[in-house]
Amino acid sequence: MNSDMNDTESVLSRKELDENAQKSPPSFPEGGTKGWLAVLACWCVMFNTFGYINAFGIYEAYYEETFLKNEISSNIAWIGSLQTFFMFSAGLISGPLMDRFGPKVIMIPCSMLFVLSVMLTSLCTDYYQFILAQGVLGGLANGLTYTPALTAVNHYFVEKRPLALGIASTGSSLAGVIFPVALDQMLNKTNLGFGWSVRIIGFLMLALSIIACATVSSNAPKRRSGSPSSVLAAWKNPAYTIQIMSFYLIAITNAGSMFGRLVGGALANQIGRFNTLAGSSVICGILTLCWISINSLSEMIVFSVLFGFFSGTVIGIFPATIAMTAPQPNEIGSYMGMGLGVLSFAGLTGTPITGAMITQYGGYHPAMIFAGVCSLVGAAIIFGARLRLAGRQLVA
Repeated sequence: MNSDMNDTESVLSRKELDENAQKSPPSFPEGGTKGWLAVLACWCVMFNTFGYINAFGIYEAYYEETFLKNEISSNIAWIGSLQTFFMFSAGLISGPLMDRFGPKVIMIPCSMLFVLSVMLTSLCTDYYQFILAQGVLGGLANGLTYTPALTAVNHYFVEKRPLALGIASTGSSLAGVIFPVALDQMLNKTNLGFGWSVRIIGFLMLALSIIACATVSSNAPKRRSGSPSSVLAAWKNPAYTIQIMSFYLIAITNAGSMFGRLVGGALANQIGRFNTLAGSSVICGILTLCWISINSLSEMIVFSVLFGFFSGTVIGIFPATIAMTAPQPNEIGSYMGMGLGVLSFAGLTGTPITGAMITQYGGYHPAMIFAGVCSLVGAAIIFGARLRLAGRQLVA
């Protein structure tokens, strides 16, 4: 009898401790060795994920001239669209798993799967093989490592979070420069051939994956439960829900920029994260609409610099604003995963929609208008989420 009572008291005590832990405000070290190592891990993952996807244009051009020359361009484009879709939608799985088990349990096996997908791509020759290896497996493996790496950085920072995420996201910017140039040189100006060109990229990604898995860690207590009710409760948070739907519209126009992510991350701490995100989205929309009137190389260079900067700011700041809406650190992974899951539909449909508009109207202007308006509408909805979260507070 006494033993049963002691067991009951012990269970109640653990329950009370858990409840008190949930009620007490979370503390963040704002860096430290583990925190900045988590940034390094995220940098490596961003290099491998977004950076690799940014190079798909080189793959697409090569496929059109070699293996898939009998396929129409829109069919080949689906390989990249599926890769983007599965990369983001995989967050629906990896986000809650991150909250329950931490990052290493997910990232180690999934990083191996990602490198495997690259190596399998080097052996592909048929359309369905590229769809499965590069589009489906590559996208899923990317997404399963991407969300935990982002979430881990959020666990170590609050005040410095935009800057930390901005630094981490420069990995994809650098890769966006290196991968297209390296692939183009190896595929078209050497005797390596497709197989070994892709394998060399795979070995580079293997090295970065090892670094990421070795340095990533989490500062948040693991969730005892990942029940659907606790995860779906995030959608009852208006600031979270409105922001996710707005980024669905903005994502169509996103591009990478190293300086935008770095400077934007620092600026967000001064003028507010939502203010920075909404303002950059407005500028992206205006720039996209101005794209219609660009007629010279110099104008295109100016446009590329400006759009790259502000769209890079949008990409770098978005995870930080999502993390702000999570009640506890050990729920950031679930919030991030669900948000990226919604975003995956933008990655899947954005290119086909604009491509269909270009084909239908015989020019790029309708697609530019569509993209610009999407950014402006998305910025307005983000501003609505900002008001919901912070009211009339000036810096938010």
